[in-house]
Amino acid sequence: MRLPQARLDQVLDRFHEVEARMGAASDGAEIVRLSKEHAELKPVADAVQGLARARAEMADLEAMQADPEMAEMAGEELLALKDRLPDLEREVALLLAPRDADENASAVLEVRAGTGGDEAALFAGDLFRMYSRYAQARGWRVEIDSVSEGEVGGYKEVVATVTGDGVFGRLKFESGVHRVQRVPATEAGGRIHTSAATVAVLPEVEDVEIEIRDQDLRIDTYRSSGAGGQHVNKTDSAVRITHLPTGIVVTSSEKSQHVNRDKAMKNLRVRLYDMQRQAKDAARSDARKSQVGSGDRSERIRTYNFPQGRVTDHRIGLTLHSLPQILEGDLDPMLDALIAEDQAARLADLEAEFA
Repeated sequence: MRLPQARLDQVLDRFHEVEARMGAASDGAEIVRLSKEHAELKPVADAVQGLARARAEMADLEAMQADPEMAEMAGEELLALKDRLPDLEREVALLLAPRDADENASAVLEVRAGTGGDEAALFAGDLFRMYSRYAQARGWRVEIDSVSEGEVGGYKEVVATVTGDGVFGRLKFESGVHRVQRVPATEAGGRIHTSAATVAVLPEVEDVEIEIRDQDLRIDTYRSSGAGGQHVNKTDSAVRITHLPTGIVVTSSEKSQHVNRDKAMKNLRVRLYDMQRQAKDAARSDARKSQVGSGDRSERIRTYNFPQGRVTDHRIGLTLHSLPQILEGDLDPMLDALIAEDQAARLADLEAEFA
């Protein structure tokens, strides 16, 4: 892709402007805002400058070919540079392509049992364990906000906050219906059953203003349910908040009612912000709606087939015969393929913009 020089110059001009304003700013809020923009622009500016150096070097080498004494050496270096230039241009293009504003955000992860009764709850437990192991491997922190356990294990529902750099950017493609095909532990006849669980990944954005009026809330307290303990049995500490205009219900069931209220309000803001995101997604063109990661949580996105030891992502037609490793948290091969597909779509948007 041949990127217009005017677009590259625009990036560098803005980067240098932000640097100059940072040096002169005295207002704390402005310094924070400029520092954030500087951090976002720096990798783009570095890549643009690297591309500019490569293009300048190519021009020098082409000129050197006119010198008989330098022609052979210049020709070899020119071939090597021409091989490397497309990768540099693609790197810059990806950095310039439209990207999710919440790419680097932490996230709220929700896993719920779907069709399949006890087996669906067990599968939901497997999925949550898979994501927890993946988060651990990447150095992210997982904190459970609310949980409802299944009768024979697993979860009817579990909601957790996953904190770290780039969580939402990696996990956002997991939203949707996950299907499992296996012989349940409760099946005596050895028949394969199909069950499902739904996953939702919502960005947790600290600095987004979401207006929530007190009169729009109904707040209830109730007794936590869990595996025994006097506190669980005697204290109405769990909190349920209903947002009346949207019908969104959030809960938290820690030991402290004050902590539960704070967590539930945080999760309500996350869900209201996610509603805004989905409304924007719905307003996009049909081509953009069909791309990976559109956020349609009713879509069946993946099948985990135990008898054949395979996992298939239906959005990109990818099948991996490594089901045990994936359930142990080795998600990168699947996520990398999904991200590559999304990048291709973003590059297509950029090419259309420059056409």
